[in-house]
Amino acid sequence: MRIISHAGGAQALLDADLAGHTVALAWLGQAGFLLRHAGLRVLIDPYLSDHLARKYAGTEFPHTRLMPPPIHADRLRDLDLVLCSHRHSDHADPGSLALLAHANPACRFIVPRAEFAAIIQLGVPQAQIVQVNAGDLLRVSDGLEIRILPAAHESLTLNSHGEHHFLGFLLRLGQFTLYHSGDTLVYHGLAECLQQQPVDLALLPVNGRSEHLSQRGIAGNMTFSEALDLCRVANIGNMIPHHFGMFAFNTADPTELRRQIECLDAASPRCLLPNVQCYYVLA
Repeated sequence: MRIISHAGGAQALLDADLAGHTVALAWLGQAGFLLRHAGLRVLIDPYLSDHLARKYAGTEFPHTRLMPPPIHADRLRDLDLVLCSHRHSDHADPGSLALLAHANPACRFIVPRAEFAAIIQLGVPQAQIVQVNAGDLLRVSDGLEIRILPAAHESLTLNSHGEHHFLGFLLRLGQFTLYHSGDTLVYHGLAECLQQQPVDLALLPVNGRSEHLSQRGIAGNMTFSEALDLCRVANIGNMIPHHFGMFAFNTADPTELRRQIECLDAASPRCLLPNVQCYYVLA
């Protein structure tokens, strides 16, 4: 598989005249992505507001955005699905979800069953919500199938009904299969699960974790090296790292990520450092 870069970002991807079989994506910052395939428009974990900066202004962790939103929520129309891996506001954005729901009344919001009540409180109508749990399989259309996997942010967390609070998504889009892990560490059994069907591209968080942040209730993710090792073990040939460059207190250094990618040998998974000013076509 090749990843071909095009200038323009999310808006350019929305406007692009794509062939029906094409799979294309744009990074929205943090863990957010816009996907297009076979007439479908899918968002994953969009954080497109400044909600967290307002919420945490004047605190130890002010959540000031280091990058502006590449597109505003009210510019996103004709959406089919919005996938939210968990309820944290940089993944289920209180400043965006209600706007997206109002502007896209036919859109469905795929959310953890364990967080159903919380998502309703964000202004998403109940009729637009599809509740899922780890192990579920959604056949959206001939062009899209979504398998729901657990995520561990920083641990596998279940409610009293055995429903996972943190999820990942394995998306089969035509001839390609993509894995968006949500926020997660590499937990026992994850690589083996991913080995069961070929994954062409993994979208993985690489901001890491620290005891200082964990003690203050800010859960972490895998590091770049851990993400790369997961791809190696699970035989995933391509990776796009994300969850960096948004908040100064909780990011990987993009310069260091670029250096690590440049140092990879030919036997390593291919890594693309995403840019919100581009969109990418899989070929």
